[in-house]
Amino acid sequence: MKPKKNQLFKRQITLSEIGAVGQQKLQNASVLVVGCGGLGGPIAVYLAASGIGKLHLVDFDTVDITNLHRQVFYCLDDVGKPKAEVLRKFIKCRAPFTEVNYTNKAIAKENVFELIDKFDIVVDGTDSLPTKYLVNDACVLQNKPLVYGSLYKFDGYVAAFNIKQADGSYSCNLRDAFPEMVTDIPNCEEAGTLNAIVGIISTAQVNEVLKLVTGIGKPLTNQLLIYNVLQNTQLKMKLKSIFTKEKIAKLFKVQTYVDAACAKQNLDWQISSKTLKEKLGDKNLEIIAVLNNLKLPFKVHQTIHIHNFDAKKIDIDYAKTYVMVCQRGFNSYRATEKMKKQYPNLEVYNLTGGISSYE
Repeated sequence: MKPKKNQLFKRQITLSEIGAVGQQKLQNASVLVVGCGGLGGPIAVYLAASGIGKLHLVDFDTVDITNLHRQVFYCLDDVGKPKAEVLRKFIKCRAPFTEVNYTNKAIAKENVFELIDKFDIVVDGTDSLPTKYLVNDACVLQNKPLVYGSLYKFDGYVAAFNIKQADGSYSCNLRDAFPEMVTDIPNCEEAGTLNAIVGIISTAQVNEVLKLVTGIGKPLTNQLLIYNVLQNTQLKMKLKSIFTKEKIAKLFKVQTYVDAACAKQNLDWQISSKTLKEKLGDKNLEIIAVLNNLKLPFKVHQTIHIHNFDAKKIDIDYAKTYVMVCQRGFNSYRATEKMKKQYPNLEVYNLTGGISSYE
């Protein structure tokens, strides 16, 4: 079937506030979606369904079985496949007027400007605090609007950051809401999350993008919307501009945007991907994966999920070298800590950066 635009978007065009003019604005718009998980997946699909003309998806990760309860645009057959690639395929089947491409690698300080430069609006759908600050800072430096969203258990947060105002200035950014990157907030893998709040916050982010593109309504500028799904309560926290572009430029020069948990890891317990590659043929090497269904470039000797990881129950051999692996090197470091605490003299290492950084 080859529908016409006025057929596909009829209900939206019928809105007097949108009309044919507003729909064309959506068609002319380009959006970068960073993260294709619980937030990023629905964001990308709804934006494409609304008629956004150009989408680019960024995600390094693969679909895991534990994603499916909230990342509803993936199915069982997608487990192990790259998220960005699968999501693009889904979108192409239902949004014929949207050009959608993807980058199957992590956004980082080295490539962030190249990625955001080509798009009108950037949407943050990640669950990594360092990545959120990286994307925020880059958007401030490049004068790009950023639609922010984040989750913590039953709470969700939404804002439209760095929006150009009538006087030529720019609205508040992430650092005005949270000046310091905290180190003790777990992601959804560690803290858990309810799928309903994921859907609510992702569509709230979509709503902000649509308002910014069409020029209708009042965007969430200079404020942070906080919604609690258990009590059905919400509040808007007013923000004051403190972190100027000049101040963020200085921060950008010195910050690595590496996860704070990584920064505190014991360097003596790390093994690089290069060193691990050199040891892969060693019969005295034992690799343990601490997350299920990892897409691995090498064989592991056993898989013990971090939630069930008990160093006391592992039959160890002091003649062997043990390497713990996971997706990004956080949970595997926790496993390494447990092993070193139980067996101080055992050779145990964490694969630095996890499979995501394995080259």
